[in-house]
Amino acid sequence: MRSDNDIQKDITQEFKWEPRLQDDDLAVGVREGIVTLAGYTRSYTDKVTAERAASRVKGVKAVANDIEVRLPTISARPDPEIARAVVYALQWHTSVPDERIQVKVDHGRVTLVGDVDWYYQKEEAERAARVLMGVKGVSNLITLKARPTSSDVKEKIKKALQRGAELDADHITVEIASHKATLRGTVRAFAERRDAERAARNAPGVTEVENQLTVDPYAFAAV
Repeated sequence: MRSDNDIQKDITQEFKWEPRLQDDDLAVGVREGIVTLAGYTRSYTDKVTAERAASRVKGVKAVANDIEVRLPTISARPDPEIARAVVYALQWHTSVPDERIQVKVDHGRVTLVGDVDWYYQKEEAERAARVLMGVKGVSNLITLKARPTSSDVKEKIKKALQRGAELDADHITVEIASHKATLRGTVRAFAERRDAERAARNAPGVTEVENQLTVDPYAFAAV
């Protein structure tokens, strides 16, 4: 078993390795593999980058991201200007049905509402918004439009998991009920848990994923 102290040290080193985080002031706490991130970053993109960097470290079971976004004075923008920038970004993004998405901004925090056909479109809409200057946070409330669920969607999800280089699909079970997919089993890293969920969300007809996967870095050590 990895100690909390070892995990904390590795996350700190991961932050130093990530060039986008070198100007940020971050603090890391670890208790029983549960990571809490605090401090501040100079952009919302940095906050997301820090969470993803921490999730890659071996032994991490979950990440609570309490980082505050403190924009440099030069990056501050009024809400109407941010809203217009988000709308334009969505209009220029070929993967996003911008006419079905509404944008709200409150003190630099963007809320996206509406519906799309695919999960990747929801992801791309959020990605387009979070990189813009002045954005302090993004609440992605976009829903997936329900479509007929393929009869072999369970098999499609299993094959997608098997294609993942970092995933051991043999230790993951998939259950389908209407438009909901439930994942159960064990993965070796928090990042794998996230990737498995994303694979399930990309399946045709799936609008909801219940992720019950547990993280155990040493689960398959004897296999």
